[in-house]
Amino acid sequence: MLLCLGCAFFTLLSAVLAGEGNPDKGRVASNIVQGIGFLGAGLILHTRDRVVGLTSAATVFVIASIGMACGAGLYIEAVLATAITLFSLTFIGYLESRIGWKRYPLMYEVRGSDQNKIYRAILSVLDRAGERLNVVERDSLAQLERVTFVIKANPKTHARLLADLRASDATDQVVAFRDVEAE
Repeated sequence: MLLCLGCAFFTLLSAVLAGEGNPDKGRVASNIVQGIGFLGAGLILHTRDRVVGLTSAATVFVIASIGMACGAGLYIEAVLATAITLFSLTFIGYLESRIGWKRYPLMYEVRGSDQNKIYRAILSVLDRAGERLNVVERDSLAQLERVTFVIKANPKTHARLLADLRASDATDQVVAFRDVEAE
């Protein structure tokens, strides 16, 4: 909201600062685009295995253009662009949640008394799901064996993996956590 308001005021000020006799009334407004591009680039982050912030950066860029349209007196166009933006973000978010496009990493911790049986159970479940076992950590605590690994999948796959691992006779306890390093 503040970004939109700021761009609208800079667009209004561009003509005022240029004065009546100056034909270059868009100088300040043209620099808004560069500044917003720089701001949007700062929103894009690259983590260990993914890029985040692209939608946020694009949204900031669109909001800036809506503010510039308001500053230029193009209110109908600004309202139309706002409606299209809100619809697009809402629709894509809905599709993403319904279809299961979004994949995220979960750290699984499988505990049991026999390490060999635990590994067989984990490999069996992951093979059926078409996932690869990449052990992050394994250790023994008293009589308890613990295996920790990360799987990146959609919510439906995570739910199925958790249910299958918990249903196995070889596992005493299966816990899933968000992978802090991936976020």
